[in-house]
Amino acid sequence: MKMSHVGIMVGDMDQAVEFYTKALGLNIVMGNSKVIEEKQTAIGRMCIEVFGEGFKGFNIAHLVTSDGIGFELFEMVDREQRHVVDFTKIGIFHYALETDDFEGVIEKVTQFGGKARMDTMRYHPEDENRPYKMVYLEDPFGNLMELYSHTYSETYSSEYE
Repeated sequence: MKMSHVGIMVGDMDQAVEFYTKALGLNIVMGNSKVIEEKQTAIGRMCIEVFGEGFKGFNIAHLVTSDGIGFELFEMVDREQRHVVDFTKIGIFHYALETDDFEGVIEKVTQFGGKARMDTMRYHPEDENRPYKMVYLEDPFGNLMELYSHTYSETYSSEYE
């Protein structure tokens, strides 16, 4: 199994594309495109199956990470402006990214409308040979992401405090 992409609901497509490209360094595969509710095309029928009749349409953009994982951004016609995380609900509550420019990404996230939800954490603060760091961040719309300084396997391959 390989990861293909993640779909994210956003409040403003132009701001989202700017954030995900400039703060997180993703590349545009397909820029902002409009999708309307219709039954004449396969895409139109598929969208009705997924979103239900009356979804009214949306804007969509496709971005990609440097290792080929897709980010599909959706700006629905009818939407809230911010995602409110409810930790009592079942479902996905964040995605995670890895970077060599850990502090730089945190700065860019803030610069382009996101924020840090916590202070940076070291998994092994006592061991300078394992400088693995992580932090939870938000995009400008309240979607949560976790940022790692090292690979998932490196970070979790041994016990941490």
